[in-house]
This record gives sequence, structure tokens and C-alpha cells, in this order.
Amino acid sequence: MMDVRFREKFQDALAVVLSDQERAGIDILTHGDLHCDDDMAGRSWHHYPIQRWAGFEGDYLQSEQTRSPWLRYPAGTLLNEIYTGWRWPRVVDKVEHRPLDYAKIWRMAQAKTAKPVKFGTCCSQVMGLFLDLHTPKYKDRHEVIWDMAVAMNKELLALRDAGCKCIQIEEPTLHFWANTYGKAHDEVKLMIEAYNREVQGLEDIELWIHTCWGNPNMQRVIENDSYRESFQLYLEACRGDVWTIETKDRNLREIELFAPFKGRLSKKIAIGVVSHRTLQVEPAEEVASTIRKALAHIAPEQLIISSDCGFGRQGCNRDIAFFKTASIAQGTNIIRRELGLPVTQPRAADPALQTDIVPKTPDR
Repeated sequence: MMDVRFREKFQDALAVVLSDQERAGIDILTHGDLHCDDDMAGRSWHHYPIQRWAGFEGDYLQSEQTRSPWLRYPAGTLLNEIYTGWRWPRVVDKVEHRPLDYAKIWRMAQAKTAKPVKFGTCCSQVMGLFLDLHTPKYKDRHEVIWDMAVAMNKELLALRDAGCKCIQIEEPTLHFWANTYGKAHDEVKLMIEAYNREVQGLEDIELWIHTCWGNPNMQRVIENDSYRESFQLYLEACRGDVWTIETKDRNLREIELFAPFKGRLSKKIAIGVVSHRTLQVEPAEEVASTIRKALAHIAPEQLIISSDCGFGRQGCNRDIAFFKTASIAQGTNIIRRELGLPVTQPRAADPALQTDIVPKTPDR
């Protein structure tokens, strides 16, 4: 931010992405992850913290021995290209917090809009999937994951202290581990403890837990995409107020799991009504249809409408991302009218504010 050209570009980029979200008509905005580098397949989403914390060094290919069981793909596939291509620092000393400037990024974003800005960050335990140990200070990666959770907690508390009221922790690995080893496995228990340590002390803000099934270059990274094994873990064992799930790309499969708890869920549920993996923009009526199906199982006061995941990370182009976002707001308005609730007025859907307006045919 001492580079005046970068400073201006970053401020301008924040203003643009927030303006687009307001024009699309959504209620809670995001900072757009614009602090992340434009790495292949969104590597910087998890690289940003470990490039800055103490205890890491270098940029290396991950060894075959430590590669995670669900991140092994055959040659000639896009996911093999991504996961063999990403480089990672090695753990060479004790991991300790250094500032990530999340509070500063949030302040710059929130200063540009009257709507609430939610700040999202990669869950620290995701980074443990990729790190090789080159120090006797750790006997295994579990200790590294715990220290990264402690480091991230310091950053999140600083973000809360700056005034951010809505923080999203993205992709705890519970659903992956539970599907691989079972929900009672020690690995799963450790990840729950590490996640809860990461969010310790954040009871006075709205805490979101985002889960999907992968998004490097719009790709699903695992075929077993069931939430059944991790359902109770996210609802009951993990601290938080909102659980976001991938639904649109999975055709709302397993939405019926919420039915027995309708009206008395321990968390609000954010469902995806547009896919981050398809380029076709879902029409507003299709979004409304998805919401109606969810409302059969989740009470309206506990339902939040969102996308399955983000549109970045070498994902779809800006026009498609914008109009998918606009469809979220317009489809939600259809349901609000049906429920007798107040609707929003998205400028994206105002006939008088379209980029081009077709002239009327003159009378003859």
C-alpha cells in the first residue's frame, strides 16, 4: 500500500466490486478477495496467510508422501494440473502470527458502502493439507494446524475489534475427512477442535461457516460430495451462527436432512441457488423454484440465499458473475412477495437503468 499506483488500483477495485454487488441487489456484501494474488486456480486463497506468518520458507512442489488422499488425480486431468502445479512453503520453524491486515482491508471496503460487508478467509486447517515439515519443532502436521488456528484467531479478533460484525470461515475440512474416515475418526475430532480454537472469542459477531466441495478453477475436487457424515458436526459441534452449503450444483440433494429440525435449527442455513461451476446464468424464476424446495425443509426465518461458492479463483467471467448475483436478488424477491415480506429494489432490474434501452416503434 506504499506503492501509490497499487494503492489507487486496490481502492478502485474495492469500490467497483462493492458497487456491482449493490447494483445486483444483494443485502450483505463481500470485499471480493481482492487482496489475493492472481495465482493459478486461486492458490493465493490459502497462500496469503502462510506467505506472511512466521515459520514458513520457500516455494516448493509438495512431496508425493504428504499429498492428501482426495487430492490425487490422474495425468491429463485439470485437477492433476492444478494440484501438482501449486507450490508451497515448507514449515521450517514454529508457526506464529504476523499481521494479515484483514482489519485494514475490511475498513477500506466498509467505508465504501452503507451495507454490511462480510469478511471471508480460508480456514487455517485447509493449508495443513499441503505443507511439508522441515523442522524438529513439530512432530506432525497436527501441531502445525493447531498453531495456524491460534495465529488465525489473533487475526480474526483484530478484525472483530475493528468493527466487522460478519466473518466467514471458509472450508473447514470436516466434510472431506468425515467422508473419508467416518465422523468419529480422531482426524475429524482434531479438525473440530482446531476450528473451534480458530474462532474462539468471536461470540459477539455473526460467524459463518462456508462449505462446498472445491472451487479451484470452478472444479469439484471430490466425487463423494455427501453432507450426511458431517451434518451433525457442522450443526452442533462447530461454533457459529450460519452454515453455508453447496446445493444448486448438487440439485438440492440431501436438503431433506434439515426437515426434522425445521424451525428449531441451531444455526441459520445459507443455500446456494446459483452454481459457481456452470456458465449458464440461472433465471430469477429458477432461483425462486430452488428456494421453494428449500423452504419445504427449512423455515424462512432460518434460511439465507447465496451462491454455492465464489466466482473467482480463475473462475467465470465478470458479466456472468454479475448476472448470477443479480438473479439471486431477483429470485429472492419473488419468494418475498409470495411470503408477504418486503422486497428489495435492485438497480440491475430497473428498466430505466439498463445499459441500452430499445426505442419504441414509432406510430405510422
